[in-house]
Amino acid sequence: MKHCTFIVLSLALLAACGQPNLSTTSPGGVLNATLVTEAESTHNGTVALRIADDRDSTLLRIPTIGLETDRQRFADNLRLLGVSAPTTVTDDYIMITGKRRHCLNQGTERIYSLMNDAGDTLTLTLRAYNDGIAFKYGIHAASGDSVVRELTTYLIPEGTKRWTQSYDAQSYERFYDPTTDGKGTRFGWRPATQEWAYPALVEIDDAHYALITEANIRRDHCGSLLDNEADHSRYQVRYADPKQPCTGAWESPWRVLIIGSLPTVVESTLVTDLADPNRFADRSWIKPGTAAWIYWAYNHGSDNYQIVKQYIDLAARMRWRYDLIDAEWDRMGNGGTVEDAVRYALSKGVKPMIWYNSSISWLQGAPTPQFRLNDPEKREREFAWLDSIGVVGAKIDFFAGDQASTMNYYLDLLEDAARHKLMLNFHGATLPRGWQRTYPNMMTVEAVYGAEWYNNNPMLTNVAAAHNATLPFTRNVVGSMDYTPGTFTDSQHPHITTHGHELALQVLFESALQHRPDRPETYYTLPEAVQHLLTVLPTVWDKTLLLAGYPGTDVVMARRDGDTWYIAGINGTDEPRTLRFSLDRIASVATKALLIKDGGDSHSFDIQTDYPLPSDNVIEVDCLARGGFTMTVCPTD
Repeated sequence: MKHCTFIVLSLALLAACGQPNLSTTSPGGVLNATLVTEAESTHNGTVALRIADDRDSTLLRIPTIGLETDRQRFADNLRLLGVSAPTTVTDDYIMITGKRRHCLNQGTERIYSLMNDAGDTLTLTLRAYNDGIAFKYGIHAASGDSVVRELTTYLIPEGTKRWTQSYDAQSYERFYDPTTDGKGTRFGWRPATQEWAYPALVEIDDAHYALITEANIRRDHCGSLLDNEADHSRYQVRYADPKQPCTGAWESPWRVLIIGSLPTVVESTLVTDLADPNRFADRSWIKPGTAAWIYWAYNHGSDNYQIVKQYIDLAARMRWRYDLIDAEWDRMGNGGTVEDAVRYALSKGVKPMIWYNSSISWLQGAPTPQFRLNDPEKREREFAWLDSIGVVGAKIDFFAGDQASTMNYYLDLLEDAARHKLMLNFHGATLPRGWQRTYPNMMTVEAVYGAEWYNNNPMLTNVAAAHNATLPFTRNVVGSMDYTPGTFTDSQHPHITTHGHELALQVLFESALQHRPDRPETYYTLPEAVQHLLTVLPTVWDKTLLLAGYPGTDVVMARRDGDTWYIAGINGTDEPRTLRFSLDRIASVATKALLIKDGGDSHSFDIQTDYPLPSDNVIEVDCLARGGFTMTVCPTD
């Protein structure tokens, strides 16, 4: 009866007052989103969203919103019941990982109530921030009901440039292809299906870009993807599961559009702003840092105790906090066991982490250990054992898609690991969607076509430079990315990026756990200034700025730790290029900097320890083809 009374009163209010203001405007007036009802739509009962800038110029259209359960339908049969008054939402929190420790953002929220022709109610919670728009659905469902389809569709007209990754539910390891027709090329290959993963970057005009993704996957949510099979200009949200249980009050994850200039997109923390707050009372045991990593150089795991010791010695000598004991440690030989390796690491002042197979995806011929984490009782015993011997974290690999069952498994792992003060790194895994705020022991996630692929096939060699110059604008925007940068030598397949380029990736690619992949002897023979930078370089930041660049062409970023700025840039092209950028956004009293750039060839460095900073703050650095540089700016030596 109360529900019916609310509907009657809402309809009476609309009839008396006429069409209400249906726009939600960000606190600074930078963006606004307007609900377009059937009165303005060409289709009766259809509800859409229009997103505009501060001059009311349309930036994006979402021509269809709504969803369906197996008992309720909210599609082209909707009527507006009412809309709440605008309220201000403030996100103010401290991160342990990511591009900015202190995150502060404000948005304007309004809740729209819509009714279908059966009298069922759909709520649309919409937030407008100065750096983006987000919305989510809410319904009340009967017992046993399931959500079966979402109608959210993003309109990206043909001719609009976009960078999209074909959907790979197992690992999100594809390239972000620049296209204008919505078909994708995969660097010359046509994808098998018209399915696309988050995030997707769209160039709206010279001043505006939009990064499309989702945030705040909760227990029993599946992930989603984008499908433009029916119309290459219309990207519809599609669930990874055919059904999602939704008994009682149910809310969808946030649909997220980070909108603005390229610096606005790259520097945004909107994905974590929209996530549930941190759940841990004590976070003192969570420590970002650098790790030595054995797999890349040998294309093998950690079954050889003597080689494992070499990487522990590397971490100790370079003063890196961690060493990752990779796959196959359960059959370690040649002088010691995994417990011997852990004791050796601790004796050297190095904190050990070890690898596990999630055992829900690749099993036939896959690395071991397997089936140690799936059952709650076994998982508890395993995590308790790790804690007892001094292991501080685990890398868990080979997950199986974005189904709700897999998402629940991630959450189980994070929650159970936290009880034993274990940090986690997910590999062969789904994309970060804000869990790094809710569960801060999630230190990093792969979900990227990274340097590991030099071991698998020759494809990365020729496209790595452009790919690397695209990732800061796409994948790395939404969370820590375990690319494993810094391959100065070769593994199974060669790299043709320069040493300057590879060093720059250590700054450009944010990962709270930064795994260094090359051989110990490689690091020992690097110039002293390069070794020192690799020793002191942080993995979490007070501030991140995009200073210059364009996806796939070049990128220059600055990251601050305390009063020290680390600046890095890469050339993503096959021709020499001068990277030009301004230091105006950097607050520093320094007059000189340490500059490490390309030397006379791709395998050497030009190191300038007293590089003078110009009075006009404009820097130009010449880079070789596929080259790069790093610069350290601080008020002291």
